[in-house]
Amino acid sequence: MQSMEMVTGLPALTEVKDVCEGCVTGKHHREKFDKGEAWRSSYPLQLVHTDLCGPMQHESNGGNRYFITFIDDYSRVCWVYFLRNKSNALTVFKKYKALVELQSGFKVKKMRSDRGGEYTSSEFERFCAEMGIERQMTVAYSPQQNGVAERKNRTIVEMARSMMTEKCLPLNFWAEAVNTAVYLQNRCCTNSLTNKTPFEAFTGRKPGIKHLKLFGCICYIHIPAHLRQKLDGKAEKGIFVGYGNCEKGYRVYVIQSKKIVLSRSVVFDEDKFFTWGEQQQEAVTSQPWLKGLEMDVNASEGEQQIERTQFVDEEVHSPVVLTGNESDCSSLQSTPSSTPVKLRSLEEIYARCHMSIVEPENYKEAAGNKAWEEAMNAELEMIEKNSTWELWVFKTKLNLDGTIHKHKARLVAKGYAQKPGVDYNETFAPVARLDTIRTLIALASQKGWKLFQLDVKSAFLNGVLEEEVYVEQPQGFLVKKAESKVYKLKKALYGLKQAPRAWYSEIDAYLTMCKFKRSASEATLYTKADCEGKQIIVSIYVDDIVYTGSSDALMKEFKKEMMQRYEMTDLGLLHHFLGMGVLQTSQGIFIHQSKYAQSLLKKFGLEDCKPVSIPLPTGEKLKKIDGSELADECTYRKIVGSLLYLTATRPDLMYAASLLSRFMNQPTRKHMGVAKRVLRYVQGTLHYGIEYVRNQSSTLVGFCDADWAGSEDDSLSTSGYAFSFGSGVFSWASVKQNTVALSTAEAEYVSASEATTQAIWPRFVLDDFGEMQTEATPMFCDNMSSISMAKNPVFHQKTRHINRRFHFIREALQEGKISVKFCSSEDQLADIFTKALPKERFNQLRFKLGVKAKTSLQGDSRRREKEKKELKDSWTVERFVMVAIWCIQEDPSLRPAMKKVVQMLEGGVQVSVPPDPSSFISSI
Repeated sequence: MQSMEMVTGLPALTEVKDVCEGCVTGKHHREKFDKGEAWRSSYPLQLVHTDLCGPMQHESNGGNRYFITFIDDYSRVCWVYFLRNKSNALTVFKKYKALVELQSGFKVKKMRSDRGGEYTSSEFERFCAEMGIERQMTVAYSPQQNGVAERKNRTIVEMARSMMTEKCLPLNFWAEAVNTAVYLQNRCCTNSLTNKTPFEAFTGRKPGIKHLKLFGCICYIHIPAHLRQKLDGKAEKGIFVGYGNCEKGYRVYVIQSKKIVLSRSVVFDEDKFFTWGEQQQEAVTSQPWLKGLEMDVNASEGEQQIERTQFVDEEVHSPVVLTGNESDCSSLQSTPSSTPVKLRSLEEIYARCHMSIVEPENYKEAAGNKAWEEAMNAELEMIEKNSTWELWVFKTKLNLDGTIHKHKARLVAKGYAQKPGVDYNETFAPVARLDTIRTLIALASQKGWKLFQLDVKSAFLNGVLEEEVYVEQPQGFLVKKAESKVYKLKKALYGLKQAPRAWYSEIDAYLTMCKFKRSASEATLYTKADCEGKQIIVSIYVDDIVYTGSSDALMKEFKKEMMQRYEMTDLGLLHHFLGMGVLQTSQGIFIHQSKYAQSLLKKFGLEDCKPVSIPLPTGEKLKKIDGSELADECTYRKIVGSLLYLTATRPDLMYAASLLSRFMNQPTRKHMGVAKRVLRYVQGTLHYGIEYVRNQSSTLVGFCDADWAGSEDDSLSTSGYAFSFGSGVFSWASVKQNTVALSTAEAEYVSASEATTQAIWPRFVLDDFGEMQTEATPMFCDNMSSISMAKNPVFHQKTRHINRRFHFIREALQEGKISVKFCSSEDQLADIFTKALPKERFNQLRFKLGVKAKTSLQGDSRRREKEKKELKDSWTVERFVMVAIWCIQEDPSLRPAMKKVVQMLEGGVQVSVPPDPSSFISSI
């Protein structure tokens, strides 16, 4: 400026080369990327480019949301793999490395990628270090340094989007389109190569393209002769969706069966494409279907930045690794597991919407609906009636046939705002254990008693609060001229943390006042006896009350008092309790979970699966690391949790559920396959349950067994035990021991000790029932050495290391509470809880446990009715004596009359006898 005399008074300045912090901070910009010729590999696999795309907005037919590409820098040939989760990038890289190195004879030397979490994990870095692979990673926010992979993914996505849009394919076919795009690009020319395609540059031979067809066109596949009848059509209509990778054939989506199959005999009609319907066409043509794959590459030089594909942080779930194809491909001889989206007409959709049951989420949604307003008014009336004084919770109660029984509204306090020590103190409230319920059912069946059920309406509203608690007035029900006031609660309200305890304290106090005796071993069990020794037994599970007994008078009195004290619903005979179906007959009681089992199969999409005869394959051990890919943890845990709940009435599933639960942390595809096999076993035994039959014995019997070192991972053994009254089992377990046993005898000894601790509890409960076990409970074990160890401190050199807690069995033996007896392995019922058994052995033990089909119980009933008819037609002396013995056991005072009738029959006198024992007793 001074030299050009543009200004005056400017002093002479010299150039300063020091760095000015202020200038750098205010003016620094990103360096331009070199436009010169980039370095290229001189032979295959010298450098591999990779990038991962996803997650997609929609899952593919194979359940995938990501795809990863590997591009050889020398030949620019591309491989694509489809994944459910990006966390499995290392697994597919290992497969890719093994494949290309074997096919080409070269080794992967360098790999270039961005800094995504899938590439920077410690496992990935460790593997590359072990294999000697040099890592070239981009600088943060500089995806241009991985331009080959980024541009390749953009090209693939654009090509796939164009093909799907042109043919109006549904969104779940994105993986087929991506796979086809990669297949075609490997056979197309590229500016990176001279007069060669990537396929030829890598393999050394020119690709043939005469087999290429128009993606998404109509085609017809040939049906093999052995899969069709004589007059059936020879072809089936489908949609061409790609090329086979390992097989020489075309991938075709069969329209009728909605499956993707591989076939080589295909006739194409490339001028036509399938009309999917307005909804699918609109979804592809007008909506953003590949969220996360949109890449902005139109920015100006200097600010240009290819955005890397978006990622979401997820847990490690099941990855599906494929080489160029989706896994749900099958030939005509096999059936794939996945099913594309089913299409419905608008009329069907409207009908389903009309029939659907939608429960309101809050008061605003429920307001204006007459049914829900009536339900809310009924709830407030119940609150006022109980002097209870927040959140509305709505529930639609259904009948067994699925029709609406009633609309139920629950006013719930905001318990999450309560502070411990201020708004509440103790919150624990006991509930009945399933073992207790089954014990009660087994005893009732053994005695011939009927089980009845009562339901307390709004049970928590009866609990008296010890603390001062205030709540705001509920929305929509404000008291006029007092809108700013609050309610002071006298009794518990749903949602309060102390509400369950307050209700239990209330009903416990009332039953105690009514002369009921609470069990010392089960806090929810109450008994009461009259002067004649007849009794009533009551079990409480929150607001559900189950009762039975030998005295009709006591039961009628109990029901009358309870219904006078509380608002209750008399449900009559027990039919359904805690998800269990209860079928009571004159021969016994049958409990099952058939409805839950059906919903379980439907939940996991296996309602039409092929059943198997046993839950677990024999001769195959499961372990944590089995070489297969990781499975979807969430789905696996849901399956195992559901199976564990199903064991409430299915002891035959106990070992399978217990075994699968050991792999909840990182389940593999193999574990998932076994879990689904168990569901297939459930499919074949949907109507199975436990049958408790009437008998004269009330002696408690136990079985215990162990599988020595059955665990492949830690050599731990598995214990199993079961208890019964000689009918169906009511208590059982299959648990992994927590210490390593050095011998079979030691494992059996530990199992017997664990079973002993369980045996003491039902003895206490039976004492409360009036069925005192005067004799020691027999515990059957099939190992003589363990029996000797229990009775005497023998084998000291081999047993001195055993934990002292397991010697509890010796104390129980000395006190006469149990007696350990030997049984053969053939008669060991607990064997089914320790290992996978062959079909014949499994079915034998399942029957001995009392697990039978509901239909077999009905068949027994028909058989008994037939016997009654025969008994009526021909009352021989022998038949009458059998009935007489039963009657005398029921009522000893009948002995003289029975003796007289027998003498008359022996003398040839015709005697008119009623057809069944109960009528006979009445006539006598």
